[in-house]
Amino acid sequence: MQTRIVNIRAAAKAALEEGLCRVVAGYAPGAIAMRARPVFIDKPEDAGKLTWSSFCVGNLAGLLTQAAKQASGRIGVVAQGCVSRNLVGLIGEGRLAREDLYVIGVPCLGMAERRKIEARYPGRAIIAVEESEEVFVVRGKRREERMLRRDALRDNCYTCVQRNPVIYDALVAEPVPDTGGGDIDKVAAPWEKHPPGERLAAFQAAYANCTRCHACRDVCPLCYCSTCFVDESTPQWAGKTGDFADVATYHLLRALHCAGRCTDCGACESACPQNIKVRRLTSKLEKDVRALYGCQAGMALGESPPLTVFRPDDPQDFIK
Repeated sequence: MQTRIVNIRAAAKAALEEGLCRVVAGYAPGAIAMRARPVFIDKPEDAGKLTWSSFCVGNLAGLLTQAAKQASGRIGVVAQGCVSRNLVGLIGEGRLAREDLYVIGVPCLGMAERRKIEARYPGRAIIAVEESEEVFVVRGKRREERMLRRDALRDNCYTCVQRNPVIYDALVAEPVPDTGGGDIDKVAAPWEKHPPGERLAAFQAAYANCTRCHACRDVCPLCYCSTCFVDESTPQWAGKTGDFADVATYHLLRALHCAGRCTDCGACESACPQNIKVRRLTSKLEKDVRALYGCQAGMALGESPPLTVFRPDDPQDFIK
């Protein structure tokens, strides 16, 4: 992990010194353990502020659409597989231009879910977490524990299908195996195991604790509309209450807007204060998109989301 940090800093410093980009978006250490925060640097001497760890869970692609409007030059961005896929998607949707980006690619070993680590050591104040490719060393005030990386991985990292960046201008480490080892199609299994008549009850139970904070929307790189449908008043698509009808409308419409575009980056689940398994809904739609259209979002430049285009051979069995 330290090698990645050194190489990210070197790549960012060189890019700024050589004028390859005007600013670099990356990650800096958070104020407390198991946190990293987004940071923008525009001076080569600030490259030392950049870091890399298994707690860089925010998706930087979501910050670039606004930054692109303000920057007078290319924007550098530190990107692992899922973030690079989102960049490809935003390029395809006309929100970013490839020539305006300088991508510092990071082959990813998977991000950690801090809640899993905290659950493993309840009641203990975790001061720091050190990591290698296989093990986390969790340090407290009076003791340290070792935890296997695979036991702390975020669920989406276990089922990841593209851990290496799909586009990059500089690569800071040797490529890793593309997949995390899990079966992405099984994420949708909790819904599919229920007959249609029982799925509504299962959905209601899954989202019963939603407080409508909209954190899942706010961190999603796909949610870049200047006015979200939940904030529209003419017409009003969804109410502001915590009633199930309003909660369901919000999550179902947002998921439909992401269908064929979601890279399963997991930012929504990491941001949710209620620990709701948001991915189970988006993953069901993505599974259907893969089955019907043979498409995985953000894998190749020049591809448009399948639900934004029409082809004569599109599946139409649903038309009766």
